[in-house]
Amino acid sequence: MIVRHEARAEDDGYRSPLAAGLRSTADARHLAAEVGFAAARLHVLEHDPPGLYAEIAAEGDLEEATWLAFLVAYLGPRDDPDPFAAIAAVRTSWGVLPDLTQAMPGPRGSYDPARAAASLDSYRRFAERAGGQAAAFISDSAWTAEQRFERVHERLALPGLHRRARYDLLVTLGRLGRYPLAAPALLLTEDDDVMLAAKRVFGIGDRRTLERRASALAAAMAVPVEALDLGLENWARAERITQGVPDAADDAARERAQAALGC
Repeated sequence: MIVRHEARAEDDGYRSPLAAGLRSTADARHLAAEVGFAAARLHVLEHDPPGLYAEIAAEGDLEEATWLAFLVAYLGPRDDPDPFAAIAAVRTSWGVLPDLTQAMPGPRGSYDPARAAASLDSYRRFAERAGGQAAAFISDSAWTAEQRFERVHERLALPGLHRRARYDLLVTLGRLGRYPLAAPALLLTEDDDVMLAAKRVFGIGDRRTLERRASALAAAMAVPVEALDLGLENWARAERITQGVPDAADDAARERAQAALGC
């Protein structure tokens, strides 16, 4: 399913304290639909993951599972009939850097040909310093899942690995049950597509205020806050990014989102 939303609708008097930047019922309903889709995708990841996500969940070697999850997040699933084909074509075992000269990244991928070598080498050194990927992602067994997500997200700020890829990686590993990870917030750190959309939806540019308003909206919609990461980006796009789960659907989540927004 491809959803097109090429322009903001005209002001029809719509207002919501949860989304102060919205001025039309159509935009509010579109936001609810995209958050509903993103929430449904998270549910699918947790309960019936497709493609390479299923391999990550089932892989007996945690180092191999983590490396595959990194490649999926770094390159990004494509919005093709087989979202993972381009990733599968270049995947390698842990410790072997892939040849990415012919890589075809997805819309959320972080791959940049000019920085690929630095990105992969930095990630390998990130793992080696901790004694392996698993040790790097667990880090401190006393941390809560939310603390672990935030602190590892900070440590993954590597050359050529943008926020959305880092966030997707941790969400994937958490939802697939590989590590105790749970997003505490959107963790906005740069003017990427998510932050730009958040500024428009919430009608403010201050990052801390955006984080608070995003968390409040997620709570009102009764969806995980990480659903807003993909939901906000898709709301601002002409075509939906499906992130490997094109058939995800959750009418209940969409209806909760609509009820929260009053649309």
